[in-house]
Amino acid sequence: MASNSSHSSSARELELQKEVKRHVVALDELSCLSSSRSVYQKKGNLFFLSTAKKVKIDAEKQLDHAKSELAKIRSQV
Repeated sequence: MASNSSHSSSARELELQKEVKRHVVALDELSCLSSSRSVYQKKGNLFFLSTAKKVKIDAEKQLDHAKSELAKIRSQV
């Protein structure tokens, strides 16, 4: 039973690592744009027009959340 929970936590850790990488790439791409540039942001199954500055702020929040979740998992192991 313990090996099953460690397997699921390692799978979640891998998923979070991929998510962190995606957010880092997104932030790098957004930093190349002017802050007033219009970009599309995906929310659910829809895309909404927004500014690069707003999308970058949201991506930073998501990155921080993913990093904190990853830190929690690593501290449990």
